Amino acid sequence: MLTFIDLFCGGGFGARGAVSSHGKPLLAVDAWDLATATYKANFSDADVITDRIENIDPYQLTRHYAPDVLLTSPECTAHSIARGAKPGSEKSRETAIAMIPWVEAFQPRWVVVENVNRMKKWERHEELLIALEELGYTISQLLLNAADFGTPQSRKRLFLICDRGGSTTTRADLLSLHRRQRKTAREILDPPGTHKSTPLYKPGRAASTIERAERGMEELGQGIPFLIVYYGSDYAGGWQSLDAPLRTVTTLDRFGLITWEKRTPMLRMLQPTELLRAMGAGTTHILPFGTRRDKVKLCGNGVCSPVMEIIFKRMERLSELRNPVAAAV
Repeated sequence: MLTFIDLFCGGGFGARGAVSSHGKPLLAVDAWDLATATYKANFSDADVITDRIENIDPYQLTRHYAPDVLLTSPECTAHSIARGAKPGSEKSRETAIAMIPWVEAFQPRWVVVENVNRMKKWERHEELLIALEELGYTISQLLLNAADFGTPQSRKRLFLICDRGGSTTTRADLLSLHRRQRKTAREILDPPGTHKSTPLYKPGRAASTIERAERGMEELGQGIPFLIVYYGSDYAGGWQSLDAPLRTVTTLDRFGLITWEKRTPMLRMLQPTELLRAMGAGTTHILPFGTRRDKVKLCGNGVCSPVMEIIFKRMERLSELRNPVAAAV
């Protein structure tokens, strides 16, 4: 069993994957009180701190915790193209550098960093890598799509898997540990009638929304449900089939479901229960606090659970290779 500290823990989606692979959370830190409350509701044995990591002296915590793994998902909005034309915040980006004192203090065997792929273009990305290497870590930089690991969502993220034991990890290594079938957006939907839909062609409906829906209807024909997609750069006509993994969940409402009542197209937004499934967190993970918008944000900020589950499985295997007694057990 690998123990871990979870920085920028969010609602605990990454931790859910780690726990599914027998990991144990010791401590979780996030600046958003709703995130830490959600984390505590899901992992009651873990300690939680609501604060920015740079406001905490990790050396004061070393007497209480000795983690095998440090998980960290620094703020990604300043790196992501999803922020549109807004200038990126250097302070937001530098939350990645702020994790280094934690690595120095705890010196865990493993450090796992998750972020958007554009983090590699950040001018201080190499500085981060050098700092980790100087602390003795061998770093594997992997671009992983959650859909390849049985998550019903296409979500590409950069993972740095850093090992003080000198091992490297490839995408093929992780996929060899994965046995789930590919899942689609259809599988995340709540049963028909659970949520209220309204007619697509109702007064006040935005023209752009209708245009997206009409492109999908023109392609698929009447009677076939599908999703329209809001926000972000879109090169697929603003809609997607239910027979493909859901496109990337963001912190804002992004997906509308088109269904049919006889020949009338109906529309509703996807709900947090459905986005929770899209994160691959399983049936045990809960979002008991906050508004609907808060819950959407928690999902959009999360790490898809099945990806972290496989990363922990890989680390556990490598740990066993260094400990033949544990491997024999």
